[in-house]
Amino acid sequence: MKARRVKGLDPEGELGANAYRIVAVRLGELEALGPPALEHGEAGALHDMRIASKRLRYVLEMAAPALGEAALKGAKTAKALQDVLGEIHDCDEMLPRIAARIARLRAADADALRAAAGDGAKDLDPATAAEAPNRTHYRGLEALSVYLTARRAVLFERLGRQWAELEPQGFAAGLLEALSGARAPEAPTDGAAP
Repeated sequence: MKARRVKGLDPEGELGANAYRIVAVRLGELEALGPPALEHGEAGALHDMRIASKRLRYVLEMAAPALGEAALKGAKTAKALQDVLGEIHDCDEMLPRIAARIARLRAADADALRAAAGDGAKDLDPATAAEAPNRTHYRGLEALSVYLTARRAVLFERLGRQWAELEPQGFAAGLLEALSGARAPEAPTDGAAP
């Protein structure tokens, strides 16, 4: 996900005013990405939301000396989102790897059982499945896959609750209001929340 460009930064200006502009844009990114990611739960959209929360967190942490305690509180909230999104991302990354490994092990077992049947075999006894060399490996991997699928669902529900708690509180508007003492007199002109 490419970060939105922050317009109106003044290299000669106050750190607080410039940081405020950056925070406003990063908050706008997170606000825009949250609802579609939470509506569909797609891995790519959730990953983009994680990146947006990470960018917001880091700018808040770095600018905290200029923006004050509200920046640290905002960074803590962004970190909480980033953490759960990171755990979901880990599940999303592991599940396809596990599936691919299971497929390779099953294919190897099928090849081994076919070879054991010998040339000219008319059929294969179902009991030979008990002799598949990798059978215990993919059973464990399938259990891990089930666990990660369930864990992802639990984490996604947790993320939904965290997001819902932020929305009624007006996280973005409240954070910008708390940081407003450090911002430039004019509002950002790039479409971000003031």
